[in-house]
Amino acid sequence: MEICLKDIGKKYNQDWIFRGVDYQFKSGEAYSILGSNGSGKSTLLQILSGKVIPSKGVLEYNHDGKNIEVENIFKYLTLSTPYLELIEEYNLHEMFSLHSNLKPMIPGISEKEFLEILNFGRASGKAIRYFSSGMKQRVKLALALLTDVPILLLDEPCSNLDKQGMDWYNSLVTQYAGSRLVIVCSNHQSEEIGFCRHQLNVNDYK
Repeated sequence: MEICLKDIGKKYNQDWIFRGVDYQFKSGEAYSILGSNGSGKSTLLQILSGKVIPSKGVLEYNHDGKNIEVENIFKYLTLSTPYLELIEEYNLHEMFSLHSNLKPMIPGISEKEFLEILNFGRASGKAIRYFSSGMKQRVKLALALLTDVPILLLDEPCSNLDKQGMDWYNSLVTQYAGSRLVIVCSNHQSEEIGFCRHQLNVNDYK
């Protein structure tokens, strides 16, 4: 999978958030999108996901030599962000069932394996609204990382995680990111992006 940005820009009202972004993302590589708070990191990630339309420029997706239209790119990615909410009335069994019916999981990831990876014990049967913020973040990350798609988008993945949670996240990335295209938005937290070989700083495109 490749994502090619050509002169991408985004503005709200008359103010440019960023512009002139020329960049190429490729499968098998991990990228970090960096920038100060409010710089447009999450906006750029939403553009990459197809959720937000850029104000200027061209965005191209290529998978196995075929061009993918932006309206279909959701089939090829998973996204974990602070602004996407879980269904809090569901328990983990229901959440996994819904998610796995919408998108395929990595081969070998059954509900039992999913629950073992989270390791919440008896809390697995509780409604998600009773989970701590750190537990909810783990659920989001596990659902994203264990989905069998070529693009993995993570926005501030270590938010609400303690040191043990950060270690769990990095272990999950090491084990399951594989040869996919991984893009991580971060406020320069080394725990989130230590595995990323490439960096794109949004502050360079003001």
